[in-house]
Amino acid sequence: MNQKSSRPCPGQPIVVKLGGSLCDHVPDLVRAFLASARPLFIVPGGGMFADAVRKLPLDNDSAHWMAIAAMDQYGWYVASQGIPVTSLLSEPVRPVVFLPYCSVRKHDPLPHSWDVTSDSIAAWIADSLGLDLLLLKSVDGILEDGSLIKQVNLPVRTEVTDPFFIPFVLKKKIKTTIINGSRIERLEKFLIGKTVPGTRIGTTF
Repeated sequence: MNQKSSRPCPGQPIVVKLGGSLCDHVPDLVRAFLASARPLFIVPGGGMFADAVRKLPLDNDSAHWMAIAAMDQYGWYVASQGIPVTSLLSEPVRPVVFLPYCSVRKHDPLPHSWDVTSDSIAAWIADSLGLDLLLLKSVDGILEDGSLIKQVNLPVRTEVTDPFFIPFVLKKKIKTTIINGSRIERLEKFLIGKTVPGTRIGTTF
């Protein structure tokens, strides 16, 4: 496992979780990904494909694997915009879209529950690779009473991420940032090391 960095580095590889709610923004996001000099390990959410799984009367095991297969489907859509895919869990040297099903099926690292979604899978990937994690959401970050929480150092209740995510990130000391992926200019600035509105999770910043 690679040693985690102590501070942000614009040229360092990073795991980027691309939320399914950003489906309409994928073409613009892909352009920003490809323009970045930073190697990106892009983990797709489940999006509309996982929503279809949620509607079915399934046991936890079936729902878990079907939802991860949904991540592969969304990943192929992202890749169709011009980014190569990989199913290998290895540090990237350029932007790639990770298709997680085979790797997660092999390692089976997380509970089979809707408390675990693609957010927690992305966190497990970041921990496995020893990389920082960026979550692209359709919101600015985690809110409390309508105000953006800039830093999270302890578990908090939120619907922005799944319930398993924040405790796992804090336990594993994964340097994590949540920003609004629909604001392409924020992504572009973040990837070159600039500070943008969002929520940072962890005690290592």
